[in-house]
Amino acid sequence: MRKDRYVNLDPVFTEKTMNHFNRWRQERARKAREKDYTYVVPNVKPDLTYLHHNRTEPALTWIGHSTFLIQHSGLNIVTDPVWSTQLALHKRMAPPGVAIEDMPPVDVVLVSHSHYDHLSVSSLRRLSGSKTILVPGGLKSKLQFKGFMKVKELEWWESVTIRGLKFTFVPSQHWTRRNPWDMNKSHWGGWVIEPTAAHAAAVASQPAVDVPEEPQVGSYDDRPVVPSSPVIYFAGDSGYFRGFAEIGRRFKIDVALMPIGAYDPEWFMGPQHVSPEESLQAFLDTKAGWFVPMHYGSFKLADDTPREALDRLEAGRGKLNIPSSKLVILPHGETWKMNGSHEG
Repeated sequence: MRKDRYVNLDPVFTEKTMNHFNRWRQERARKAREKDYTYVVPNVKPDLTYLHHNRTEPALTWIGHSTFLIQHSGLNIVTDPVWSTQLALHKRMAPPGVAIEDMPPVDVVLVSHSHYDHLSVSSLRRLSGSKTILVPGGLKSKLQFKGFMKVKELEWWESVTIRGLKFTFVPSQHWTRRNPWDMNKSHWGGWVIEPTAAHAAAVASQPAVDVPEEPQVGSYDDRPVVPSSPVIYFAGDSGYFRGFAEIGRRFKIDVALMPIGAYDPEWFMGPQHVSPEESLQAFLDTKAGWFVPMHYGSFKLADDTPREALDRLEAGRGKLNIPSSKLVILPHGETWKMNGSHEG
């Protein structure tokens, strides 16, 4: 049954008063002179030939912010589609890793929640392909009103299977609003992508297919190699909460795409945005194999800088004794070919 208002697992307070905003504004004015925004997340030339031909190998390409192209079991999957050059008054800090007109046809779109930095209707329209759109509860009617008919709406822990891949909508700790009247009238969460047992067996039995590729400037030769049909967790947007451990109990996650930005000031952002250290702890809670950071470096949504987020991530990794090989930090536009096909 559709809910009138959605809530979090824990009784956290995500709504803010004018006093909260005034305090943040005063703190921001004091800290502004100390902030260095000169560091920009690198962009590398995307391997478009590979992206348009790959239908056999699991691969991950970071477009920017929370937008990824995930290629898995023959499907092209896009998360939280945002190619916008500007959000409100904030211009994009780095261009998208793959221009939207260069994207391969999209089969599935995963939407974590309705905030404008996670769902751009204009970007969604411009993506080519048959695209089935998977959305949280309460959001289907809004997209249908915009003309999108292939929309499936899921509540927490519900799943849908598309061509051998199972997509499960899982909890996060956040909130939603797109206009003054729809506060928390649609839900929020993350997505777990996992092959069905039969599909995983079929993929494992298939011979590798050579895909033409172009050399990439800035690509890495030591990327880890994951299982042939990896389970991928896209966390969406979240504060730290007990749900991460529950997700880890229910799924055997290989790769976790985790937010690390928009956390400062933490007294303001904490209920809805993890800090880098909390993101690492959430990664441990999920018992995932590899950590891919996101939700930083594209838009100035809070007072932290991209460099600060990465520096705190590295310091936190050391304190938690997480091997450096478990972190896969991507430039915009780079494709992580998860089965190691680039090696040799």
